[in-house]
Amino acid sequence: MTLNKPSIDSSKASRLITRRVLLAVFLGILVGSFLSFFKTDIDPQTIDLVVRGLKALTDLFLRLIKLLIGPLVLATLTVGVGQMGSGAAVGRIGLRAMTWFISASLLSLCLGMLLVNLLHPGTALHLPLPDAATSIKGAAESLSFEIFLEHLVPASITDALAHNEILQIVVFSVLFGLAGGAIGAPAKPVFMLLESLALVMFRLTSMIMMMAPVAVFSAIASVIAVQGIGILGTYGLLMIEFYCGLFILWSVLILIGRLLMGVSVKHLLGLIKDPMLLAFGTASSEAAYPLLLRQLEVFGCRERVVGMVLPLGYSFNLDGSMMYMTFATLFIAEAYGIDMPLSDQWVMLLMLLITSKGVAGVPRASLLVISATLTHFQIPEAGLLLILGIDPLLDMGRSATNVLGNSLAAAVIDHHEPTSDDL
Repeated sequence: MTLNKPSIDSSKASRLITRRVLLAVFLGILVGSFLSFFKTDIDPQTIDLVVRGLKALTDLFLRLIKLLIGPLVLATLTVGVGQMGSGAAVGRIGLRAMTWFISASLLSLCLGMLLVNLLHPGTALHLPLPDAATSIKGAAESLSFEIFLEHLVPASITDALAHNEILQIVVFSVLFGLAGGAIGAPAKPVFMLLESLALVMFRLTSMIMMMAPVAVFSAIASVIAVQGIGILGTYGLLMIEFYCGLFILWSVLILIGRLLMGVSVKHLLGLIKDPMLLAFGTASSEAAYPLLLRQLEVFGCRERVVGMVLPLGYSFNLDGSMMYMTFATLFIAEAYGIDMPLSDQWVMLLMLLITSKGVAGVPRASLLVISATLTHFQIPEAGLLLILGIDPLLDMGRSATNVLGNSLAAAVIDHHEPTSDDL
């Protein structure tokens, strides 16, 4: 049972959408600059009508994105947990894999949170809160860890799906996956159904992402029309800071690999160079899966180890995406002037650690988790559009990082696995 099956066609579609999004960014800058420059010469009502029309397109895209969250997390996380199976060797490899995944995720999340708190990339935007966000701002102030825990367990999975209660869906999915994996063959039809649901949701994601260029154009044009062209300097700084963070994360992961594997990590890096470049070029770690699997076997990793660790890693170990989630969420909060105390940031980190464990490495899948996090913390969902325009460029870096992290995980676990076992 394998959930993730990349294809050449999906890679081509991903590159096509990326090119169109970049074109939309350029056109959005031109149109927004034109509206901003000539807004004193144009009827204010006309400008307002144009801006509201542009925002309506972005709002439609946001609703479509939210449509995906519940079913996608339910299907991918349940199947991912169910894939662990049973047996002493499977349990041993699974435990080691999950220990690595959780540790690497915490490292990535903490690094993203640390960078935002040190650099404050969003404070220069000074964006006004949307009316809807202003009306619910008080709810965010009452958020506490106790309330967070109370909302972990769903009273009904249908109610959790209906209201997109992401944490409740995660709890149900993990328990359901564990139960299904424990009974084995009788649960196979259920997992096959959920796998089909996941594949349908991935296809629906691809369909909805076709609208991304329109949403990006309207988002950038409306923001620049209101804020002026000077806002672009903040985005350039954001990209520089994020890629510096990725470089730090790469260095730490490679250092850990060196400590656990010795000098062979250098040979591994040479072999996974092409999969990382493929993931960078397509902005999808999924597209690099077949080549990465082959290169790990060339490195000497056993098929039985890689065959278990790598699929799990593509759902549970997205290091670049994890760092991006805390980085982007706190950036959006800063852009709207929303103060998140350190206690709330740690709650957010715990939430992201859990909710991200069912998101596959498809292009821009991180946006689904960020959207759910923004909703939970009463941060305006419109903030997602602040990063959507440059997200393809950021996605390239984090996709390559995901490939690096999963490669190191598989190689380290294989290095410490006995040469003969009962798997």
